[in-house]
Amino acid sequence: MGHVPWKRENAYRRRFALVMGQKNQLWWDLPAQESFRLHRHIYGLPQQEFESARDELTELLGVRDLLQQPVRELSLGERMKMELIAALLHRPEVLFLDEPTIGLDVVAQHNIQEFLREYQQTRKITILLTSHYMKDVSALCSRLVIIASGGIHYDGSLSGIIDSFSKHKVVTLLFSEGGFPTHAGRVLARYGEVMDVRPPRVQLRVERTLVAKTLADLLNDYALDDISVEDLPLEDVIAQVFTDAGKEEAGVP
Repeated sequence: MGHVPWKRENAYRRRFALVMGQKNQLWWDLPAQESFRLHRHIYGLPQQEFESARDELTELLGVRDLLQQPVRELSLGERMKMELIAALLHRPEVLFLDEPTIGLDVVAQHNIQEFLREYQQTRKITILLTSHYMKDVSALCSRLVIIASGGIHYDGSLSGIIDSFSKHKVVTLLFSEGGFPTHAGRVLARYGEVMDVRPPRVQLRVERTLVAKTLADLLNDYALDDISVEDLPLEDVIAQVFTDAGKEEAGVP
Protein backbone atom coordinates (compact mmCIF):
# COMPACT_ATOMS: atom_id res chain seq x y z
CA MET A 1 0.00 0.00 0.00
CA GLY A 2 2.96 2.28 -0.53
CA HIS A 3 4.29 2.09 3.04
CA VAL A 4 7.22 0.41 4.78
CA PRO A 5 5.47 -1.76 7.43
CA TRP A 6 8.13 -1.59 10.15
CA LYS A 7 8.04 2.21 10.17
CA ARG A 8 4.57 1.82 11.74
CA GLU A 9 3.30 5.14 10.40
CA ASN A 10 -0.13 6.16 11.66
CA ALA A 11 -1.34 6.72 8.11
CA TYR A 12 -0.40 3.13 7.33
CA ARG A 13 -1.92 1.63 10.47
CA ARG A 14 -5.25 3.32 9.75
CA ARG A 15 -5.53 1.30 6.54
CA PHE A 16 -5.69 -2.17 8.09
CA ALA A 17 -7.24 -3.96 11.07
CA LEU A 18 -6.59 -7.13 13.05
CA VAL A 19 -8.98 -9.53 14.78
CA MET A 20 -7.60 -12.37 16.89
CA GLY A 21 -9.81 -15.20 18.08
CA GLN A 22 -7.97 -15.49 21.40
CA LYS A 23 -7.38 -11.82 22.23
CA ASN A 24 -9.95 -9.15 23.04
CA GLN A 25 -9.74 -5.50 22.03
CA LEU A 26 -13.01 -4.51 23.75
CA TRP A 27 -13.26 -3.34 27.34
CA TRP A 28 -14.57 -6.34 29.28
CA ASP A 29 -16.78 -4.53 31.82
CA LEU A 30 -18.13 -1.83 29.49
CA PRO A 31 -20.80 -2.07 26.79
CA ALA A 32 -19.34 -2.58 23.32
CA GLN A 33 -20.66 0.81 22.21
CA GLU A 34 -18.24 2.50 24.64
CA SER A 35 -15.28 0.70 23.06
CA PHE A 36 -16.61 1.74 19.65
CA ARG A 37 -16.64 5.38 20.78
CA LEU A 38 -13.02 5.03 21.89
CA HIS A 39 -12.11 3.63 18.45
CA ARG A 40 -13.80 6.61 16.83
CA HIS A 41 -11.43 8.95 18.67
CA ILE A 42 -8.36 6.76 18.07
CA TYR A 43 -8.96 6.76 14.33
CA GLY A 44 -10.26 10.34 14.19
CA LEU A 45 -13.53 9.36 12.55
CA PRO A 46 -16.13 12.08 11.92
CA GLN A 47 -19.27 11.47 13.99
CA GLN A 48 -21.54 10.91 10.99
CA GLU A 49 -19.08 8.51 9.32
CA PHE A 50 -18.70 6.60 12.58
CA GLU A 51 -22.43 6.27 13.14
CA SER A 52 -23.00 5.16 9.55
CA ALA A 53 -20.38 2.41 9.81
CA ARG A 54 -21.58 1.31 13.27
CA ASP A 55 -25.22 1.10 12.21
CA GLU A 56 -24.40 -0.80 9.02
CA LEU A 57 -22.20 -3.35 10.80
CA THR A 58 -24.52 -3.91 13.76
CA GLU A 59 -27.39 -4.44 11.35
CA LEU A 60 -25.44 -6.90 9.21
CA LEU A 61 -24.38 -8.88 12.28
CA GLY A 62 -27.71 -8.63 14.08
CA VAL A 63 -26.34 -7.23 17.36
CA ARG A 64 -27.88 -3.76 17.51
CA ASP A 65 -29.88 -4.69 20.63
CA LEU A 66 -26.69 -5.78 22.42
CA LEU A 67 -24.70 -2.54 22.15
CA GLN A 68 -25.55 -1.45 25.69
CA GLN A 69 -24.82 -4.82 27.30
CA PRO A 70 -21.45 -5.28 29.05
CA VAL A 71 -19.09 -7.34 26.91
CA ARG A 72 -18.55 -9.88 29.71
CA GLU A 73 -22.26 -10.77 29.54
CA LEU A 74 -22.17 -11.60 25.83
CA SER A 75 -21.76 -15.08 24.42
CA LEU A 76 -18.50 -15.95 22.68
CA GLY A 77 -20.16 -15.62 19.28
CA GLU A 78 -21.65 -12.24 20.15
CA ARG A 79 -18.29 -11.00 21.43
CA MET A 80 -16.60 -12.01 18.17
CA LYS A 81 -19.22 -10.07 16.22
CA MET A 82 -18.46 -7.00 18.34
CA GLU A 83 -14.72 -7.53 17.77
CA LEU A 84 -15.32 -7.52 14.01
CA ILE A 85 -17.38 -4.34 14.24
CA ALA A 86 -14.63 -2.60 16.21
CA ALA A 87 -12.06 -3.66 13.61
CA LEU A 88 -14.15 -2.47 10.65
CA LEU A 89 -15.44 0.87 11.96
CA HIS A 90 -12.66 2.81 10.23
CA ARG A 91 -13.25 1.03 6.90
CA PRO A 92 -9.83 -0.67 6.58
CA GLU A 93 -8.57 -1.79 3.18
CA VAL A 94 -6.99 -4.93 4.65
CA LEU A 95 -8.38 -7.11 7.44
CA PHE A 96 -6.11 -9.64 9.17
CA LEU A 97 -7.94 -12.52 10.86
CA ASP A 98 -6.22 -14.95 13.23
CA GLU A 99 -8.50 -17.97 13.82
CA PRO A 100 -11.62 -15.80 14.24
CA THR A 101 -14.05 -18.69 14.87
CA ILE A 102 -11.98 -20.61 17.42
CA GLY A 103 -14.20 -21.93 20.21
CA LEU A 104 -17.46 -20.89 18.54
CA ASP A 105 -20.39 -23.25 18.07
CA VAL A 106 -21.44 -24.35 14.58
CA VAL A 107 -24.15 -21.70 14.20
CA ALA A 108 -21.85 -18.88 15.33
CA GLN A 109 -19.11 -20.10 12.98
CA HIS A 110 -21.54 -20.10 10.07
CA ASN A 111 -22.81 -16.59 10.88
CA ILE A 112 -19.28 -15.17 11.08
CA GLN A 113 -18.29 -16.85 7.82
CA GLU A 114 -21.41 -15.58 6.04
CA PHE A 115 -20.79 -12.03 7.26
CA LEU A 116 -17.13 -12.03 6.22
CA ARG A 117 -17.96 -13.41 2.78
CA GLU A 118 -20.70 -10.84 2.19
CA TYR A 119 -18.67 -7.94 3.56
CA GLN A 120 -15.63 -8.79 1.44
CA GLN A 121 -17.72 -9.07 -1.72
CA THR A 122 -19.54 -5.81 -1.01
CA ARG A 123 -16.58 -3.70 0.15
CA LYS A 124 -13.89 -5.41 -1.99
CA ILE A 125 -11.39 -5.35 0.87
CA THR A 126 -8.50 -7.79 1.19
CA ILE A 127 -8.89 -10.36 3.96
CA LEU A 128 -5.88 -12.36 5.10
CA LEU A 129 -6.92 -15.34 7.22
CA THR A 130 -4.44 -17.34 9.29
CA SER A 131 -6.00 -20.55 10.55
CA HIS A 132 -5.55 -24.24 11.26
CA TYR A 133 -9.33 -24.66 11.05
CA MET A 134 -9.94 -25.91 7.53
CA LYS A 135 -13.68 -25.20 7.52
CA ASP A 136 -12.90 -21.47 7.76
CA VAL A 137 -10.37 -21.82 4.97
CA SER A 138 -12.69 -23.73 2.64
CA ALA A 139 -15.63 -21.41 3.40
CA LEU A 140 -13.80 -18.10 2.95
CA CYS A 141 -10.63 -18.39 0.90
CA SER A 142 -10.25 -18.26 -2.87
CA ARG A 143 -6.47 -18.26 -2.60
CA LEU A 144 -4.44 -20.46 -0.29
CA VAL A 145 -0.80 -20.08 0.79
CA ILE A 146 0.82 -22.90 2.76
CA ILE A 147 3.97 -22.05 4.71
CA ALA A 148 6.01 -24.90 6.19
CA SER A 149 9.56 -24.91 7.55
CA GLY A 150 9.93 -21.23 6.69
CA GLY A 151 9.10 -21.63 3.01
CA ILE A 152 6.07 -21.30 0.76
CA HIS A 153 5.07 -24.77 -0.41
CA TYR A 154 1.86 -23.82 -2.20
CA ASP A 155 0.26 -20.63 -3.49
CA GLY A 156 -2.92 -21.07 -5.50
CA SER A 157 -6.58 -22.04 -5.45
CA LEU A 158 -8.27 -24.49 -3.10
CA SER A 159 -9.14 -26.80 -5.97
CA GLY A 160 -5.58 -26.56 -7.21
CA ILE A 161 -4.10 -27.91 -3.99
CA ILE A 162 -6.32 -30.98 -4.21
CA ASP A 163 -5.14 -31.61 -7.76
CA SER A 164 -1.49 -30.94 -6.89
CA PHE A 165 -1.07 -32.91 -3.66
CA SER A 166 -3.88 -35.45 -3.38
CA LYS A 167 -3.13 -38.74 -5.11
CA HIS A 168 -6.29 -40.44 -3.86
CA LYS A 169 -10.09 -40.23 -3.91
CA VAL A 170 -12.57 -41.36 -1.28
CA VAL A 171 -15.05 -43.90 -2.65
CA THR A 172 -18.15 -44.53 -0.52
CA LEU A 173 -20.15 -47.69 -1.24
CA LEU A 174 -23.73 -48.37 -0.15
CA PHE A 175 -24.43 -52.08 -0.50
CA SER A 176 -27.87 -53.42 -1.41
CA GLU A 177 -29.87 -55.22 1.25
CA GLY A 178 -28.35 -58.62 1.86
CA GLY A 179 -25.36 -57.85 -0.31
CA PHE A 180 -22.92 -56.66 2.35
CA PRO A 181 -19.84 -58.90 2.10
CA THR A 182 -18.69 -61.04 5.02
CA HIS A 183 -15.38 -59.83 6.47
CA ALA A 184 -15.80 -56.65 4.41
CA GLY A 185 -12.65 -54.98 5.74
CA ARG A 186 -10.45 -57.80 4.51
CA VAL A 187 -12.36 -58.65 1.34
CA LEU A 188 -12.60 -55.08 0.02
CA ALA A 189 -8.96 -54.25 0.71
CA ARG A 190 -8.06 -55.45 -2.78
CA TYR A 191 -9.95 -52.46 -4.23
CA GLY A 192 -8.21 -49.85 -2.08
CA GLU A 193 -7.41 -48.88 1.49
CA VAL A 194 -10.44 -49.51 3.69
CA MET A 195 -11.04 -46.31 5.68
CA ASP A 196 -14.32 -47.05 7.41
CA VAL A 197 -16.78 -49.95 7.68
CA ARG A 198 -20.30 -49.20 8.91
CA PRO A 199 -22.69 -51.70 7.33
CA PRO A 200 -24.17 -51.26 4.80
CA ARG A 201 -21.59 -48.51 4.01
CA VAL A 202 -17.87 -48.78 3.36
CA GLN A 203 -15.35 -46.05 2.57
CA LEU A 204 -12.26 -46.76 0.50
CA ARG A 205 -9.21 -44.68 -0.32
CA VAL A 206 -8.41 -45.31 -3.98
CA GLU A 207 -5.59 -43.98 -6.16
CA ARG A 208 -6.94 -41.32 -8.50
CA THR A 209 -5.64 -43.10 -11.58
CA LEU A 210 -7.41 -46.33 -10.58
CA VAL A 211 -10.84 -44.92 -9.69
CA ALA A 212 -12.54 -45.72 -13.01
CA LYS A 213 -11.27 -49.31 -13.08
CA THR A 214 -12.07 -49.82 -9.39
CA LEU A 215 -15.66 -48.63 -9.84
CA ALA A 216 -16.14 -50.95 -12.80
CA ASP A 217 -14.81 -53.91 -10.80
CA LEU A 218 -16.98 -53.11 -7.79
CA LEU A 219 -20.15 -52.79 -9.88
CA ASN A 220 -19.32 -56.07 -11.55
CA ASP A 221 -18.65 -57.90 -8.26
CA TYR A 222 -21.31 -56.50 -5.90
CA ALA A 223 -24.91 -55.29 -5.78
CA LEU A 224 -24.69 -51.61 -4.83
CA ASP A 225 -27.44 -49.07 -4.23
CA ASP A 226 -25.15 -46.05 -4.39
CA ILE A 227 -21.56 -44.97 -5.01
CA SER A 228 -19.99 -41.58 -4.36
CA VAL A 229 -16.51 -40.40 -5.28
CA GLU A 230 -15.06 -37.40 -3.42
CA ASP A 231 -11.75 -35.68 -2.87
CA LEU A 232 -9.94 -36.35 0.39
CA PRO A 233 -10.80 -33.89 3.18
CA LEU A 234 -8.79 -30.68 2.94
CA GLU A 235 -7.27 -31.44 6.35
CA ASP A 236 -5.73 -34.63 4.99
CA VAL A 237 -4.30 -32.89 1.94
CA ILE A 238 -2.79 -30.09 4.05
CA ALA A 239 -1.31 -32.66 6.41
CA GLN A 240 0.32 -34.38 3.44
CA VAL A 241 1.85 -31.08 2.31
CA PHE A 242 3.41 -30.57 5.74
CA THR A 243 4.61 -34.17 5.84
CA ASP A 244 6.27 -33.77 2.46
CA ALA A 245 7.81 -30.46 3.57
CA GLY A 246 9.27 -32.13 6.67
CA LYS A 247 10.75 -34.94 4.61
CA GLU A 248 12.20 -32.44 2.15
CA GLU A 249 13.85 -30.46 4.95
CA ALA A 250 15.27 -33.65 6.46
CA GLY A 251 16.52 -34.86 3.09
CA VAL A 252 14.26 -37.92 3.16
CA PRO A 253 13.21 -39.12 -0.32
